[in-house]
Amino acid sequence: MGKVKVFIKNNQKDVKIPTGIRLLIRRCCNAALVEEGLNFDAEVSVTFVNNAEIRKLNEKFRGIDRETDVLSFPLFERSEFEKEETEDFYALGDIVISVEKAFEQANLYSHSIQREIGFLTVHSMFHLLGYDHEDNGLGAIQMREKEESVLAELGIPRDASFIVQS
Repeated sequence: MGKVKVFIKNNQKDVKIPTGIRLLIRRCCNAALVEEGLNFDAEVSVTFVNNAEIRKLNEKFRGIDRETDVLSFPLFERSEFEKEETEDFYALGDIVISVEKAFEQANLYSHSIQREIGFLTVHSMFHLLGYDHEDNGLGAIQMREKEESVLAELGIPRDASFIVQS
């Protein structure tokens, strides 16, 4: 099985990155590659930004003038991975996560920030690996099933809650 080298950069100062998040991101990236059964080594860049920065990127690259939780910038098409593998290494692309938005969504969905950032990372990895959910059809269902499979394998399934009741 291939391994993913993950470069993580924090370009925001609005929200403190919790301990263990960087390791979680690396585990998520590697688990997505294993889920796909891909036998090459890969490289991924993950950048933390705030809501203002991700809004600018969303407008620039997608023409949508609002903040979002995560953006994925793949360097390859899915068909390139499905060919007979001629490369033993791929730079898959870039993932940009709004940490501010991730905290908002963790609160909204009543789960941990680990679950939220884990989900956003796995979701983006599958985009980098060629999956798409924009049509809400079979591709969206396949992508969601793979995401949940990886997260369950990592011990952070959908129904896990880390909120302590007082």
